[in-house]
Amino acid sequence: MKMRFLFYALFAVMLAACGNRRLSPEVLQQKIDSVRALEATQQLKLQGLNMDNVSPVVLLYDSLAIQPLPLCYTEDYVRYLPNFTFVPEAVLSFLELEGHESARAIALPETVGVRLVLLAADLPDGEYELWLYSLDEQCYPVDKILLYEPKHESEDRLTVEGQQAYFSITSDYEICIKDYADDDDKVGQVSCYVIDSSRMFVEMELLK
Repeated sequence: MKMRFLFYALFAVMLAACGNRRLSPEVLQQKIDSVRALEATQQLKLQGLNMDNVSPVVLLYDSLAIQPLPLCYTEDYVRYLPNFTFVPEAVLSFLELEGHESARAIALPETVGVRLVLLAADLPDGEYELWLYSLDEQCYPVDKILLYEPKHESEDRLTVEGQQAYFSITSDYEICIKDYADDDDKVGQVSCYVIDSSRMFVEMELLK
């Protein structure tokens, strides 16, 4: 209740300070986003996270367990998400996870100038997609890549026989993902990525 009152009070003050001047939609949206960010910060404080002068995601990142490398796909890993931490609701929007109620996260060991986080985004059927995020100094997303999404059998239960979802991350931060175009694709396509100096995931050409 207090936070909702704060939101409307600050919004009223903002409009009063602007007088009779009409703001452009872009400027108005920026001011609204600032008020919403403040409200989110207040919510985090109520959850025990002190956000004074700190990015809303930094404290979450600092609280995460570390996933040792190398890491390879296993059915148990994507099912049980060992040592993953639930992401507080107020942080979801900062991580582009709106609409996910039970998202979880774990950090990878830091490499030079890059922070990496595995984020498990919950799906309506209770399973999870697994995304790898690169973060900036304030732990805001720079780039992300889908490592894993559940594959379901076709109605005839035959066309996906032998298919195996797969991803791996080496100790040198080389990321490999095996994708299937459709149920009839028995071989799949392997794509490998590295992280460049701008914290973007860049695809490598596979050596023949």
